[in-house]
Amino acid sequence: MTICASEDATSLDSPHRAALTIAADGSYAARLARHDDAAGSWFPERWTIGGPEPYAVPLPGSQPEEPDSELLPLADGRVLLLRRVADRFTVSLLYPTDPGTREVLLGAVPADTLTLLPPTPRGTLGYALAPGARGTALWLVHGGAAGPERVAVVPGRCTGGAWLDHDGRLLALDRELDGRTKTVVVDLARGGPASPLLQITERSNDRLLLADPDSGLLLVRSDAAGHDRLGWGVLGSSLPVRFPECLRAPDMAVTPFAVQPGRMLLPESCAVAFRIDAASGTWLGVWRPAGRRLRQFRAPEGWLAGAGLWTRDGELLLPYATDAVPCGMARMTVPPEPVAVRVAAGTTAAVGTVGAVRPVAAPVAAAPVAAMGGSGITDSGGGIVPDAAHTSTDSTASPHLKVIGAEPHTSTTHPRLCRPVPLQQAPLGAREAR
Repeated sequence: MTICASEDATSLDSPHRAALTIAADGSYAARLARHDDAAGSWFPERWTIGGPEPYAVPLPGSQPEEPDSELLPLADGRVLLLRRVADRFTVSLLYPTDPGTREVLLGAVPADTLTLLPPTPRGTLGYALAPGARGTALWLVHGGAAGPERVAVVPGRCTGGAWLDHDGRLLALDRELDGRTKTVVVDLARGGPASPLLQITERSNDRLLLADPDSGLLLVRSDAAGHDRLGWGVLGSSLPVRFPECLRAPDMAVTPFAVQPGRMLLPESCAVAFRIDAASGTWLGVWRPAGRRLRQFRAPEGWLAGAGLWTRDGELLLPYATDAVPCGMARMTVPPEPVAVRVAAGTTAAVGTVGAVRPVAAPVAAAPVAAMGGSGITDSGGGIVPDAAHTSTDSTASPHLKVIGAEPHTSTTHPRLCRPVPLQQAPLGAREAR
């Protein structure tokens, strides 16, 4: 679906679910696919993406699936299926057998709404949220002793969901309470008490979009400036959240969907992948806090928009499906930004290149890319689109620091700390106060 958002309403958290859900370890993925028959009915499909070449296995059950059914791939190759049945939801496990699909019913959850949370870091458990009149129930729908079990109730209405550690103990949720939305942390090892994680101002709505347990990098959305802005901070850091101007794209929906792992204590060097939607189409953005520029690239043809993952080596994997290649994975190498080097008086030369999008299974045609900010974007070959016209590379001014350096490398517990990102004043108000 193509959307067009105004500047103030630019979507910084996704308004639509990703077309493919990828397990945390990148071994498997799952999606709802459509039959080629006249009815166009839906069926679950599991992708194996942990090997040298991806392949898909259909998992059709005894009945066609509804388009609102949800899937969660597990690290052992099974797929969790959540179906609405009357006034409840059933939870089943699917896996391929010879010659068909085996389905094991795990149980049912009585709820008006039930939403699966992102895959857990270890990939063996499944959690879901069920908002109710007195709070939001957190359900362990797979991995309990005897079917689905309620493990916690968080006051308020909770949405989102991001794992903050590698053990699947700390879960961040966006909680709406008393008319304001703030991110809280639920400690599952202690029975589910909720504590504040993100509060930029008392009156702002602050949401967590993505979190990387390795580096502690957090991608957040806040309306502390009076309208939604995308910012970044570091888990446990005393530095304020920063709101780069380059991530404020007019007439576009900018949605982060993947963070590069493995950058221990190096949050500013993490690459973040964005889905960019505008009236003219959908394409990719890549940004690093240290680079402070949103670089734009063509998406592979048939990209399952909003789905992808980074490898530890900095390669972005993008799943796609076309008539010729029903299960493909494009690999995109994005080195750090070119560095300008002075070669003579008054001249500069750029050092460094950008790798092209290349598929595993077959060549991928580049999708059209729209112009941004009135400046045309032209094809440079190799499936890569040059950056748009120069945008301010400075992060929004902070009331605490004028110069933001790298995060300290001395604290071994830095990525595991779980506390609010401290701000006494909205960073966007500092520039006006000067």
